[in-house]
Amino acid sequence: MSDHDSGQEPTPVEDRDQDLTEPAQTASLHGRPLAPEILATPSQGLGEIRQAPKRVIVMGAGMAGLVAAFELLRQGHEPLILEAQNRVGGRVWTCRDFAPGLYAEFGAMRIPRVHDLTLEYCKIFDLQLRPFVMGNPKALVYLGGVRLTAEDADTDPSRLPYDVAAHERGRSATAMWEEAIADIRQILATEGPEAGWERIVRDYDRYSIQEFLELRRFSEGAIEMWSNLNFVEADLNTAFVEQLREDVGRFYEDMFEIVGGTELLAKAFYGPLQNHIRFGAEVKAVEQDEGSVTVHYKTETGRYSVRGDYAVCALPFSVLRNVEMITPLSRPKQRAIRQLAYSASTKVLLQCRRRFWEEDEAIVGGSTCTDLPIRRMVYPSHPEPSTRRGILLASYTWGQDAARWGAMDPETRLEEALEDVAKIHPQVVEEFEIGASHAWYEDRWARGAFALFNPEQQSELQADIVRPEGRIHFAGEHCSLYHAWIQGALESGIRAAKKIHEAFDPMRATAE
Repeated sequence: MSDHDSGQEPTPVEDRDQDLTEPAQTASLHGRPLAPEILATPSQGLGEIRQAPKRVIVMGAGMAGLVAAFELLRQGHEPLILEAQNRVGGRVWTCRDFAPGLYAEFGAMRIPRVHDLTLEYCKIFDLQLRPFVMGNPKALVYLGGVRLTAEDADTDPSRLPYDVAAHERGRSATAMWEEAIADIRQILATEGPEAGWERIVRDYDRYSIQEFLELRRFSEGAIEMWSNLNFVEADLNTAFVEQLREDVGRFYEDMFEIVGGTELLAKAFYGPLQNHIRFGAEVKAVEQDEGSVTVHYKTETGRYSVRGDYAVCALPFSVLRNVEMITPLSRPKQRAIRQLAYSASTKVLLQCRRRFWEEDEAIVGGSTCTDLPIRRMVYPSHPEPSTRRGILLASYTWGQDAARWGAMDPETRLEEALEDVAKIHPQVVEEFEIGASHAWYEDRWARGAFALFNPEQQSELQADIVRPEGRIHFAGEHCSLYHAWIQGALESGIRAAKKIHEAFDPMRATAE
C-alpha cells in the first residue's frame, strides 16, 4: 500500500543509530495499544481451538488477504486466495524496471518504529531492516522560486515567500502546529489514550484540516506555508483527526525500510501459501446462505465459482463497489462502501547515471518540498553501493495533485517531471536515463492509494466498515485506522482470521 506522509516531526539523519529489533509499542483504533492477542499472533498464531478445518475464500492477495490466509493456514484451516493480478502484495509493489541492482517503490516504502505488528512479521521472516531517512537538513525547499536548504527554511522562515500575520512572522510551521495541538496533547496526557481519543473524535471529527487551522486562527499565508512544508496542501479538506492520529502517534519520528524492497514481506507470506492461491482470478460476484459463501470469479478461460465456509473480503472498497453482491449487504455496509473516501497517489521515478544529489550536494535521504507540480522529491536513504547510478523519486503526490499526474500518459509524466526537477537540480537533464511511474487511482485493481476519511466519516462509517456481514469478514487498511499503512492491513487481516478461527459453526457441527 501507499504510505501516507504528513512530514511532521522529521528525524535528523544523525539520530538513526538504533536497535531495529525492539519495536516501540504502538496505538490502534482510538489510540489504544493493539490488543495483546493481535500482537502475539505473529509468534503464537491464532490460538489453539479444537475444531474441524474451515474452508475460507480470501478475496485479494494484498497484505490483508495474505496475512489472513497465512494465519488460517498455520492453524490448520483451508484458505484459498483469489487474486486478479499476477503478483502478491497489492499496493506493496517494488519496481525493478531499472539497471541491475536498482529498485524503488511504487507503493509502501517505509515502516514506522511504532508499527510493532509490521516489525514483528519482518522479524519472524528474518527480513533485514535499515533506517529510512525522513528529515534531512541538507534536503531542499523550493517555494515561490526561492531555493533553500530545509535547515535554513526552518531556522529563518521569513525567507519563505508567504504573507503571514504579524504574530506568525519568524515562526516555523512546526512551532505553529505544535502550539495549535498543545491542548489536544494535554487531553491525551490527562485522560489517557482510550478516553482521550474518544473525546478528541467527539470534539474534532467534524473538522477538516483547513477548518481546524482556521479554528486555531492560522492566517491564509500560514495555512499555505504549513500545508506546503508538510505535503498536505492537496489534503486540506480531509479529516483533521487523520492528520492528528499520525502526528501524535509518532509515525514519522523513526522509520525503517526493508533491504531489498518492501515486496519481500509480501513474498515471505506467499511462500507457504503458493499452493493456496489462484492468480488471474477476478472476483465478479459474491453470495452466501446460512452455511456457506460462494464467490464467482472470472479468468481468461471463463467464469468459475468456489464455495467456502467463510470468506475474507480484502478488496479495497473502491474495487468492491464494482463487485455484485447477489446476497445484498446491509444498508449501512452499502453506504460505507459507497461513501468511504480514497485518495489518489502517483509516483514518478527517474534513473540517473550518477547520484548528483549525493555527489554534488551531499543529500542522502530526506525529501525536497516544492510548490511545483511534482510537489515532493524523495532521495534514496541507502544508495546501491555497486553503482554510481541511483533512483530519484522525482514526484510523490496525493489527491488532486496525483489525479492530474494520473491523467497524463507515462511519457508525458516523465517529461513534465524532468522539467520540474531541472529547476531545482539542473544536472538531471544530463544525467537522466530512464524512468517509470504509477498512478494508483488509475490502477483498476486499487482505484486509489489508500482510504482517507472526510470529516465525520470516522464517527459515521467506521463501525460499519469493519462489521462482518454474515459469513463474510472484511479486511484491508481501510478496515483499520492505520489508513495507508501496512500495519493497518495486517491488523485487520488478523482480526478477520481470528473471528473465523474462533467461530462456532453449528451447521458444521451438526453435519459432523
